Amino acid sequence: MSVVIPAHGGQDKLDLTLAALAAQTYPAHLMEVLVVDDGSLPPIRLPEIRPVGTRLVRVTDGWGISNAVNTGAKAADGEIIQRLDSDMVACREHIEALARWHHVTDYLVTIGMKKFIEPPAVTPEQIFQAGHLGELFDLAAAVPSSTEATIAKTDGLRKSRNPYHVCTGPTFALPREVFHAVGGLDPTVARGEDTEFSYRLAMHGVVFVPDLDAQAVHLGLPSQHRDRERAVRAVEPYLAHRIPLRRDLRKDRGRRWLVPYVEIVLDVTDTSESVVRQAVAAALDGKLQDVVVTLVGPWSRLADGRRFALSDPCFELRLMRDLFARDERIRLIDEAAPTPAPSPFRYRGPVDVPLHRATLERMIESVQKDLAGVLIVDLPDGRTARLERTSALGRAALLTEPGDDLDEIIETTHGVRHEPPDRYWPAPTQPEPVTIPAPPPAPAPASPVETPEKKLLRRLKSALRPN
Repeated sequence: MSVVIPAHGGQDKLDLTLAALAAQTYPAHLMEVLVVDDGSLPPIRLPEIRPVGTRLVRVTDGWGISNAVNTGAKAADGEIIQRLDSDMVACREHIEALARWHHVTDYLVTIGMKKFIEPPAVTPEQIFQAGHLGELFDLAAAVPSSTEATIAKTDGLRKSRNPYHVCTGPTFALPREVFHAVGGLDPTVARGEDTEFSYRLAMHGVVFVPDLDAQAVHLGLPSQHRDRERAVRAVEPYLAHRIPLRRDLRKDRGRRWLVPYVEIVLDVTDTSESVVRQAVAAALDGKLQDVVVTLVGPWSRLADGRRFALSDPCFELRLMRDLFARDERIRLIDEAAPTPAPSPFRYRGPVDVPLHRATLERMIESVQKDLAGVLIVDLPDGRTARLERTSALGRAALLTEPGDDLDEIIETTHGVRHEPPDRYWPAPTQPEPVTIPAPPPAPAPASPVETPEKKLLRRLKSALRPN
């Protein structure tokens, strides 16, 4: 285990953190501790009571928690990276409890517990000698973490729809290879960096495992207790742009986000520009606008030297490139990536079967009901269209061997569902028959008004008429 502790000042609390680590039940020769000094003034020093394998690493480039954690992870020698805050006092069994799970498999992220407490006047010596946290801290008066409440409500995350929510910064452990595979923490995320990192871990396919035996106290109350309204507002822009599953943060109409909700992948090889144009227009004009379109084709074939455009054998491909290359919502690549991470969903279907306006919205609604890994729509001509869950693809990639069928693995881990196309490509609505009402009958002609002269003439005619 390599315990990485980012620190910016707070020497007194750090001394308590290291004293607790020096008393761990986990074997000392299997643990190193890297204290990463993120520009502290005065500089961090290592106290007398500390684990045997403790090193001090100073940040020389960049700043912030994410950068400090990444710096420590790069310097780490252990197979497992344990992230721990510099104001945490862990129980004696904390490291052991989180480490033991990693003997089971290599794609777990283990999560420790924490309670918030106003720090009493304790010394590193007392921390080191204490048998359990309750000897020094009034745990009954501690402020519980929402993490523990969520874990309890979801049966240890077994029923959680988004378990990454509880994997926050103060204490978690994961394989070093997984840490680097997802790119570490993002230094450009100033607030909510732990949640954003955990979201990318979820897209990678990891399993989150909380361990109630890994208890710890956090010295001091969280920032939400000081100014909850500002704390929530400060983190919102970072999560809104980077975690598409937070639909509650993406309600502004017409916005474009850093990480799209769905990647629409269309293979345009040997396809005419007119067919592709229709498919792209349908993809971008659906009810679900939070998308990016990836056009897969042999784009690298297109040389930029002198050419006769009208006789170019790659005329259609070049025309498509010139048409779509400047659109920020369209990507041109030669081969689709194994997963669309960090986007949570990917659609793949025939380019000559344009999406209906409701297709994506209804497909996502369907798979979200039971968190299925793949939804396959069987089209009338025998072909298929599919919506893939990124976390399911990531899990399958972690479990697969060469030659394995990904869908068979996803069937086991998440489930694969087949459905007919009617709901996703609904037939055009037939217009209601229009009945044209018959014109109203013409009014009877009005009787002419009989003038006195006409009346006299009529009487004379009647008198002279023969009997």
